[in-house]
Amino acid sequence: MKKSIIFVFAASMLLLSSCNDFLDKSPRDTFTNTPAFWSNTNDVASYSNKFYDNYTGYSSSGSSGWFYFTNLNDDQATSAFKDWTFKTIPNTSSDWSGPFTEIRRVNYMLQGLQNAQLSQKDIMYYTAVGRLNRAWQYYQLVRKYGDVEWINYPILNPEDELVYGKRTDRDVVMDSVLNDLNFAIANLSPVSDKTQWSAEMATAMKSDICLYEGTFCKYRTQADNGKAPDAARAQKYLQESVTASEALMKSGLFSLSAKYGDIYNSLSLGTNKEIIFYRNYEKDVVMHSIIDYTCGSTEQSGLTKDAIDAFLFRDGKPLATTSMNKDDKAVINKDGNYSIATILNNRDPRLSVLIDSIICFKGHSWARLNDKGQASGSALMTSSTGYTIKKFDNTTLDVYYRTNIGTGYTDAPLYWYAVILLNEAEAKAELNSITQTDLDNTVNLLQKRVGLPNLTLQPLADPNKNMNVSDLLWEIRRVRRCELMLDNWYRYWDLVRWHQLDKLDSGVNPAVNLGANLTNVANNKTTVNADNYIVPTSKVRQFDHKYYVYPIPSNELNLNTSIQQNANWAN
Repeated sequence: MKKSIIFVFAASMLLLSSCNDFLDKSPRDTFTNTPAFWSNTNDVASYSNKFYDNYTGYSSSGSSGWFYFTNLNDDQATSAFKDWTFKTIPNTSSDWSGPFTEIRRVNYMLQGLQNAQLSQKDIMYYTAVGRLNRAWQYYQLVRKYGDVEWINYPILNPEDELVYGKRTDRDVVMDSVLNDLNFAIANLSPVSDKTQWSAEMATAMKSDICLYEGTFCKYRTQADNGKAPDAARAQKYLQESVTASEALMKSGLFSLSAKYGDIYNSLSLGTNKEIIFYRNYEKDVVMHSIIDYTCGSTEQSGLTKDAIDAFLFRDGKPLATTSMNKDDKAVINKDGNYSIATILNNRDPRLSVLIDSIICFKGHSWARLNDKGQASGSALMTSSTGYTIKKFDNTTLDVYYRTNIGTGYTDAPLYWYAVILLNEAEAKAELNSITQTDLDNTVNLLQKRVGLPNLTLQPLADPNKNMNVSDLLWEIRRVRRCELMLDNWYRYWDLVRWHQLDKLDSGVNPAVNLGANLTNVANNKTTVNADNYIVPTSKVRQFDHKYYVYPIPSNELNLNTSIQQNANWAN
C-alpha cells in the first residue's frame, strides 16, 4: 500500500503535519516557519529559550522534578512503592515521544538558521544552542532505549526514507552527540548569566555525558545491553570526560561553596561560585513544591537503611571497620521525640545536612520549625522510613511558602562544580591514571569540606564492597553517592552505567526497603521487621535483566515496522 501522510505525532518518524504542530511547545501563540522568522533575533531567541523548560530542576507547581522524587533507587523507599519504570510494554510513552518532539524543534531551528539574515556570530551562537539541546535529548533517548534513529533535519516529505527508517546504532548516535557538544563548546559564549547557555555549561554537560558513555561501554554486556564491552571506546570517552572536567577546573571560574548543602536551598544561586548552570524561581511568579513535599503533611519518601549505611563514620571508616559507636537505634529525647543525634554525630556530616535528627513515622508525627520558631501548623511530618529529608528546606521562609503546593521559590542547581570534581576522579580512576594529587584536587576537596579524612590511592578494603571493582573505585563511588544523594536521578543512572542495576532488587538486598531502627520505640503504628527496622512496604522489587533498557512503545512498532523491540522485551 502506498505510504500516506499520517496526521499523528509519531515521534519516532517525526512527520510534519503542519507548521502549527509546535503550538503546544512554541514560545509564541503561533509559529511560522519562514525566512523572516529565522532572521528576527527576538523570534529566534524566544524560540530557543523554550528549550530551558527541558531542564526540570525542582519543576513547577505541584509536579515532581529531578531532586528528591528519585525513589527508583537504593537511597529512598516509599510506602506507595516505586517499582521499575516499565514492567510491561506500553502503547505510548513520553519518554520516547518527548525527546523526539524537542529534536524536531531543534532541527527546525538549525535548518532555518542556514539561510537566516542574521550576523554570522548570532547564527553560530544559535546553531550551538540547537546542537547542545539536540545532544541533550539524544542522550536521554540512548540511556533509556539504546539504538534510536538519528535525525538531523526536519522531515517535510512523507516519502522521506527516514520516515520508516531503522534505529541507528547507539554508539553512532553517541558519537554524533559528542560532535554536537564539541560544536556547542566552541561556539557558545563564556558564562555570564548562569541561567543562560554558555560554553562552560556545555562543557559540564560533556563531562557528565562522556563519563556515562565511557563507563557504560566498559561495563555493558551483550546479553543485557545488546553490545559487548568496548575497552577502546570506553577509554576514548573517559578521556573526553577528563578533558572537559579539567577545562572547568583550570578555568578558575568555579569553586566549592564553603558549606555542603548551601546550593540546594538558596534563594539566589546567581553569584554562587559552585554553580555552573541553574534554574531560577521567583516568589509568587514561578515556583515549585519540593519544600512542601519535604516538610509538609504528605508522607515523605524517606532515606533507606542502605543509604544510611553508605555514609562513612567520622574516622573515615565504613560501617564494617569503624571503631566508633555503630548503634543506630533511635532514643527518646526530653521532648518525647525519637532522636538519632548520636548516629548523626558519628557519621559523615553530609548525612546531617540531608536528614533531620528526629525520626517520625505513622503514629508519631513531628514538625520541623522555621527560623522564627513557627511550626507548620497541621502539616506535621511523617516519613515512610522514619528518616525525613531536610536538605531542600529553607527555614528562613514563612510557613506558607514551605508547606503549600507550588509555593517554593529556592533556586535549583543543574550543573555544579562538585559534580565535575567527582567526574574527574572517577574517570581517571577508571583510566588507571589517577594520582594522589588528582585525589587531593577532586574528591578530597569534598571530603575536606565536611571534615572527613583524605582518600588515598590504597584505601582499606570495605568488607561490604559488592561491585567487583577496586577498593579505590568503590570509595570514589561512595563519595559520589553520598555527595549527590537524591540529586538529578544520578544514583539510578550510575547503577545502570556501572551495570549494577540488580542492587535495586529488594528481595536480594532488603536494606533498600528498610528504614529506621525502632527498637526503643513503644507502641508504634508502623510495620517493622524482626530486627525492628521499619519496612515501608511489603511489596518486593524484583530485578530482571531487561530493565537495563526501556521497551519501545508498541504504537511506534506498529507505525514503523523497520524498528524492532529491544531484545529482552521481545521474548
